[in-house]
Amino acid sequence: MTRVHQIGLSNVLVLAAGLWLVSTVVKRLVKAPGTKLNGPPSESLFFGASRKTARAPDSSVVFEEWAAQYGPVYEVPTAMWGRRIILCDPKAVSHFYSMERSIYVKSKLGRTLIANLFGRGLLWAEGESHKRQRKALTPAFSNAAIRRLTSVFYDSSYKLKAHWDATLETTSDGAIIDVEHWMNLVALDSIGIAGFAHDFRTLDGEYSAVAAAFESLSSKDDSALSKLIFIVGIRLPFLARLPTQRNCTMGNLRRTMSGIADEMLEKIRREKSHATDESFDRSVIGLLLKAEGDGAELHMDRNEVVAQMNVLLIAGYETTSISLTWALIELARNPEKQAKLREELVQFGPADPTWDQLGSALPYLESTVLEILRLHPPIAQTTREALVDDIMPIGEPITTKSGQRVDRIAIPKGTILSVPIRCINRAEVFWGPSAKAFEPERWLTLNDDPLRAKEIQGHRHLLTFLDGPRTCLGKAFALAEFKAALLVLVKNFVFEFPDGPETVIKMQDGLIQRPKVAGQRGPRVPLRVRRVE
Repeated sequence: MTRVHQIGLSNVLVLAAGLWLVSTVVKRLVKAPGTKLNGPPSESLFFGASRKTARAPDSSVVFEEWAAQYGPVYEVPTAMWGRRIILCDPKAVSHFYSMERSIYVKSKLGRTLIANLFGRGLLWAEGESHKRQRKALTPAFSNAAIRRLTSVFYDSSYKLKAHWDATLETTSDGAIIDVEHWMNLVALDSIGIAGFAHDFRTLDGEYSAVAAAFESLSSKDDSALSKLIFIVGIRLPFLARLPTQRNCTMGNLRRTMSGIADEMLEKIRREKSHATDESFDRSVIGLLLKAEGDGAELHMDRNEVVAQMNVLLIAGYETTSISLTWALIELARNPEKQAKLREELVQFGPADPTWDQLGSALPYLESTVLEILRLHPPIAQTTREALVDDIMPIGEPITTKSGQRVDRIAIPKGTILSVPIRCINRAEVFWGPSAKAFEPERWLTLNDDPLRAKEIQGHRHLLTFLDGPRTCLGKAFALAEFKAALLVLVKNFVFEFPDGPETVIKMQDGLIQRPKVAGQRGPRVPLRVRRVE
């Protein structure tokens, strides 16, 4: 297998070098349209400046430094004489997201990777296809629907509590528990029941092919060929189809997910064929079954239905479990803030808050959740390609390469643009000197603070859920699940790092990057867990 990968990498490098040479000649003969922007110099004829961000411990810091030096809209040289425009200006970012269906779309590489992993569903679709699929699923994520599902989130969290209580019965000073593993289980069981009326029962110890497939993506470091594809793939989209270790693993995950989706669909068809349940009809699985019908107004074929299930399962599992893990990490690092949150939860009383109370009656819980989503967005950036020429407005005028001051730039068709979400969420220019610190208190005074963060569109001035017509459809679902689970855990348990709050956290590559305690094999976060006295 190693020799095959070595030969494949050599062939790819030769081919890529040839295509790069042709591209270079063409670009020198034909003057590329569009506004010429300032930006960092190329560090490599082949890779441009891509390796600087790829190798950085935190690429968002690099993007922030470049924005300070070159302005809030700048360009970065990428692999094979390409370029990418980076948007750190709120007005430009808002325009970018508002035009996602019509102008700024996924690149060929991005769509190929999504199709390989999820199928051609909502995440893959563009234009009218995306509009149709999103409209079919929207009722499942209404406020009324989430209000009904809140009890499911509590049930999964209390099941987790019962398991930890049993473990702590045998100890007097707490137990070392890999909280990331358990956050994965509670997230998967919750999305299974709430979204698809299917209990994976992973919290009860049952094996789940879905969980095993997800974990396989984070179990090993990417090969050299996989890393090459990541850097030059925008220029050479066919690389996404090569049989690298990562692509093969993703293919296995999709096949596993599709098989499970088929089983769930068939099970629900049998159980609900003669039942009439209005709430079921407006659930995710109910709406998918309805859309699958030949006479459905917003019809989806079988492949689209299965693709939606794949997307929603993975999104519900990965993003929620990662956010919950980060919450426990930050609270373990900051015991005084953990105690402050627990005090608010205990003072609320023994009853579980309703969905409405989760959003209004617990301000420090709300602030803690928002601060985690600000500091640790699961998706670090959005990258799109201009489908047609565009003129993009800029809120803060910039200086072009020719020295001209402009408040709008010309974006030619085919231009690659990125919004560095993590960078903007954590940038000092928007959030002040404490931008990199975990401070839930900032949300309690944000309306009165003269911070530029209020220029940013999106949920509570964050880009974590994106913005515009492709705003995360499951935002309310994710927030309710996050708050319910965190409430149950912090109210009942104390979390500490066994080696102290200065424990180093690193990132583990996977479908989405996950936190891990430095030195652990794979994404593991062992914490000392004690009962609240």
